[in-house]
Amino acid sequence: MAKHEDLPIPVFSSLEPVYGDGSQLEEAQLRFDHLRAKFLEIFGHPPDVFARSPGRVNLIGEHIDYEGYSVLPMAIRQDTIVAIRKHDSREAQKSLRIANVEEKYTMCTYPADPDQEVDLKNHRWGHYFICGYKGFYEYAKSKGINIGEPVGLDVIVDGTVPTGSGLSSSAAFVCSSTIAIMAAIEANFPKKEIAQLTCECERHIGTQSGGMDQVTRTLPLSWTFVIAHSLAESQKAVTAATNYNNRVVECRLAAIVLAIKLGMKPQEAITKVKTLSDVEELCVSFASSHGSSDPAVAVKEFLKEEPYGAEDIEKITEEDLPSVLGHSPTSLDVLKAAKHFKLHQRASHVYSEAKRVYAFKDTVSSKLSDEDMLKKLGDLMNESHYSCSVLYECSCPELEELVKICRENGALGARLTGAGWGGCAVALVKENIVPQFILNLKESFYQSRIDKGLINKNDFGLYVFASKPSSGAAIFKF
Repeated sequence: MAKHEDLPIPVFSSLEPVYGDGSQLEEAQLRFDHLRAKFLEIFGHPPDVFARSPGRVNLIGEHIDYEGYSVLPMAIRQDTIVAIRKHDSREAQKSLRIANVEEKYTMCTYPADPDQEVDLKNHRWGHYFICGYKGFYEYAKSKGINIGEPVGLDVIVDGTVPTGSGLSSSAAFVCSSTIAIMAAIEANFPKKEIAQLTCECERHIGTQSGGMDQVTRTLPLSWTFVIAHSLAESQKAVTAATNYNNRVVECRLAAIVLAIKLGMKPQEAITKVKTLSDVEELCVSFASSHGSSDPAVAVKEFLKEEPYGAEDIEKITEEDLPSVLGHSPTSLDVLKAAKHFKLHQRASHVYSEAKRVYAFKDTVSSKLSDEDMLKKLGDLMNESHYSCSVLYECSCPELEELVKICRENGALGARLTGAGWGGCAVALVKENIVPQFILNLKESFYQSRIDKGLINKNDFGLYVFASKPSSGAAIFKF
């Protein structure tokens, strides 16, 4: 029997297999009807096909996917749906027209050219579709698959994943766009390949992301996760040079410095070492000679806690930092913005967080009593938040306040989720206290913000909700 990830993206002729029944199905039916009507109104044709991809909440394992480690995300019911129509090859207009059901996002038009450059200095919401478009054609080419000459596409997007929330809104958009393009030209690749492809796609927009967002593993939990938005928007692509990509660079430099200190020649380390997982074996080997199996022992020994200046690292690497980082444009942006690099703290976070992911997974499959299991999972989430906040410095005052309020109101564990610097917190909460828990959050965190007009009280349910594992990506042909 084929493994789940080797199967193609499922194609459905009705909404029930993905949205179940009851109010969720009714809500989905309304969205799809509205999307179809809007498509007809704007483009004068109905769409050929629809694709959807869910948002995800990362339960544990933050900022370690791009370092080569596994994480534990869960698909949520909020999703992005893309309706698409492929132009006939005889139609004169060869352009990509991308509209949104939300009128604040004005239509974006691009040439039907997979080789076009994405203008990173002029950030537009339609760029995320172009990421999927470029990536899809690159992938097909690398596989030697002939998908014919590019033709025009008409597209409308409808997303319910809050932007900048850390719930993978951009990944859901890129993923649903890629799947929609694939469905429109009647191709279908296995889920595993789509996951890898969509991870590569987002790099066209200038974020050096890992593969976490596209891989959904559900956990057999009979408890509930409550997701709460801090109302601070995390602008991952816009602040990449000082936040997200800065940490990717710090981790790369930490890995190279560790490799050199552990005996690798500088040039070999620069060429071969890309991530902290690449030097884990060397670190563990060093630790074992000190009676431990923890790579953090090597971090403690070889990376100083004080921040490194560029010249400190260049003395060790015997090469200037732009060359060390291969002169990649995103890395050069980081070097321009950074004053110093906290190698010890970033490596300590990555290695300890990678261990917590395994501990979380082992705890879920252990024979512990419900109570002991919940306590252990909650503790791991709390430790993860501390590490993200103190060692990785990717929290913000709003998230700190929200996490504290979650714990004070009965959450067994609470942590920031997603890239950080804004976005959401996820809290592990016993099912029977969920309604009261959400009410307490409203009173302690949201009410003052509702009073200030930051959010509308009728939209409260968009910012705080309980979620269990949901369905994955799908194609709909009606």
